[in-house]
Amino acid sequence: MDTSSLLEQAHQVCQKRGARLTRTREQVLGLLANHDGAVGAYDLLAELQKLDSAAKPATIYRALDFLSKQGFVHKIESINAFVMCHHISECNHPVQLLICDECGHVEEIQSNNLDLAIRAMADASGFSISHQIVEAHGRCQKCQ
Repeated sequence: MDTSSLLEQAHQVCQKRGARLTRTREQVLGLLANHDGAVGAYDLLAELQKLDSAAKPATIYRALDFLSKQGFVHKIESINAFVMCHHISECNHPVQLLICDECGHVEEIQSNNLDLAIRAMADASGFSISHQIVEAHGRCQKCQ
C-alpha cells in the first residue's frame, strides 16, 4: 500500500473513532511507513526535524503514543523501536512479530491458535488480557 493510501485510511479510521490525526501525527506515520523494518523514536525524530525544525523528543513520543493507541503502529519493546501495523483498518487484533536479529526486518503474522492458547492460559490464571504483543527473535529467510 502506498503512503497516501495509508494516510487516507488512517484519516478515515480516526474520523470514525472521533480521534484527530494532526499534521505531526500524519508526518510521523508517513515517515514510519517509509521504513521496511523497525525504527527508533530518535531516528524518526531526526527525520521529522527535516520537516519541522521545532520538533522535540516529546513531539515524537506523543505522536507515537497516539499512533500506537490507534493501532497504526506497534512498539517492539525488546528493541525499543516501532513498526507499522499491516492491518491498519482492523487494528484491534493480537500482534505477533517475527524480528530478524541480523537485518532488522520485522514481519507481522497472525495466528489465531497462538492467541487462543495465550487467552486460555490467562483465563485459567484469572488474568484478563487488555493488550497482546508477542515478539519472536531469530533470523529471517534471507539471513539464514
